[in-house]
Amino acid sequence: MEIKKFLWVAGLCCACHGVYAAPVEFASPDKKLVVTVTDDGGKPVYKVAYDGVVFVENSPLGLRTDLGDWTQGLSLADSAFKTKTVEVDYTLRTIKQSHVEKQATLAVCPFYKDGKKVWDAEFYVSAHDVAFRYRVYPQGDRLCTVVKEEATGFVFPEGTTTFLCPQSKPMGGFARTSPSYETSYKTDEAMGKNGWGEGYSFPCLFRTGDKGWVLISETGVDSRYCASRLLGGKGSLYAIGFPQEGEFNGNGTTAPGLMLPGETPWRTISVGATLAPITETTVAFDVVEPQYEPSRPYVYGRGTWSWIIGGDASMNYDEQKRYIDFAADMGYESVLVDAWWDSRVGYKRMEELARYAASKGVGLYLWYNSNGYWNDAPQGPRGRLDRTPVRRREMAWMRDAGIRGIKVDFIGSDKQETMRLYEDILCDANDYGLLVIFHGCTLPRGWERMYPNFVASEAVLASENMHFSQGSCDAEAFNATLHPFIRNTVGSMDFGGSTLNHYYNAKDEPRGSRRVTSDVFALATAVMFQSAVQHFAMTPGNLETAPGWAIDFMKKVPTTWDEVRFIDGYPGRYAVMARRHGDTWYVVGVNAQEETAELEVELPMFAAGETVACYEDDEKLQGRQTTRRVGKDGKVKLSIPKNGGVVLVGE
Repeated sequence: MEIKKFLWVAGLCCACHGVYAAPVEFASPDKKLVVTVTDDGGKPVYKVAYDGVVFVENSPLGLRTDLGDWTQGLSLADSAFKTKTVEVDYTLRTIKQSHVEKQATLAVCPFYKDGKKVWDAEFYVSAHDVAFRYRVYPQGDRLCTVVKEEATGFVFPEGTTTFLCPQSKPMGGFARTSPSYETSYKTDEAMGKNGWGEGYSFPCLFRTGDKGWVLISETGVDSRYCASRLLGGKGSLYAIGFPQEGEFNGNGTTAPGLMLPGETPWRTISVGATLAPITETTVAFDVVEPQYEPSRPYVYGRGTWSWIIGGDASMNYDEQKRYIDFAADMGYESVLVDAWWDSRVGYKRMEELARYAASKGVGLYLWYNSNGYWNDAPQGPRGRLDRTPVRRREMAWMRDAGIRGIKVDFIGSDKQETMRLYEDILCDANDYGLLVIFHGCTLPRGWERMYPNFVASEAVLASENMHFSQGSCDAEAFNATLHPFIRNTVGSMDFGGSTLNHYYNAKDEPRGSRRVTSDVFALATAVMFQSAVQHFAMTPGNLETAPGWAIDFMKKVPTTWDEVRFIDGYPGRYAVMARRHGDTWYVVGVNAQEETAELEVELPMFAAGETVACYEDDEKLQGRQTTRRVGKDGKVKLSIPKNGGVVLVGE
């Protein structure tokens, strides 16, 4: 489906002369999800209802630009309003569902001011998803504009509670690298707050009482606009906010520039009576298109990395070689060589290491510091990816050395200038056949489909925080019950977890951070956290110390998926979900509650009476591998202790 081909030029009508139009209404092809748009007293608003229940109340639309205030005094040209049903059909191996096929309604709502068309609100509506964007038009001979502010907002019904991640202030945190989407979620909070004063990072989850759930995010962000956040503090209204002035060391504007005619990114709304439509949504990818073709067939899969357990001391030639041997023993496809390799291994020996890895059937990912002028992170290599000529020389060296991909760290900004850097890195990397993972970064916004060599972004409190902090270890289960319903719903998440060590040190000695979750929990999150490339926090020593059943599972676990299903759960309490790889279903669950989660769940992916492999914990978090039989009614009883997990695998 090519959304951009679906554009109409609205004709003049009475609305152009200040007579406000009647509301227009359009629905998903199944007629259950309904959007209403009107020019309420000259102020554009929209509303979203599902199955007769309002999930987003009348909410503002509009833009303030250097060409005029297009948030009020506007008229909806209802006679030029049009809709069309389209088929959505694409294949993408790197997201939660490998083949997407559905119908959607496309609608265009033209708005005029003083007799001139200023923008269209373009809507995409499928079974549980709404996406909308602005198409902005030239005014006379003005063929570009600066969008100073958006009125775009989301008004939720009274009694709605929030599950949000506060945005941090700019140029704070480690080496002045924030914001990097690495703050702790607050669950079941009342509306009306504004995080730490800077709003919230996407995606944002809301519970509308016992009516259901709403997930708000955005997609299709590239170098033509900035990325956004959600600003609260105004009761039930949450509004789009542009980046903060101080981001990127103050370089670049907060207000995006736009060529005219031109489109803004899509803002997305996913709704459901349960969390199933939230967990399973693909809207972030449905409405975007590839920006270029892949330069080669890319290889995904499993891998290891030494830093998460061994820290900076592990960055030496011999230890990296040992991890390559470990990856080969596990049947893994790659090893991530982390920070300081340029000075502690060196370029020449890295070429040697890459040849050795290739002889073992293992590819290498190399860590890079993004920074030029925007933060103080000292880790090397530095100054290699911030400028095009240097970057392309570096990537040519990587191609010739046989490097598979890069992990680029410390890009703490959402400005349009930063979006251009992301895009430049991705485009250049594709030219040289390199996959790209981002860390210390923004949320990916449809990038798996837009940029074929994009793998994943961190944009979450990931495993490195457990290396640094016992508090993060203690919160591991709590966070794991959030990600399937929030962060990982809209984009691949490079978490780097599933350790089988008891402690976050190379000798697994009782010092430093201690893992409080079980081995079965580690197996469950290897499936629960979605990314086409997974660098697990395992160590060579695990081959001797970890249970054989855990090692055998981790040798076989896939990283690409054909289907995802929500089974049960509540953010911050427990999560049970299923993923399918080929013909094999994996059902996984984790629990963060004080009490054991005693559940009876329906598993329609298994046949009644079918025997499945089972990995489960007892109350002391001692794991074991057994088998379970699915009931004649298709149900299975699960018992998941706090910090424990469960895994069922079809045989």
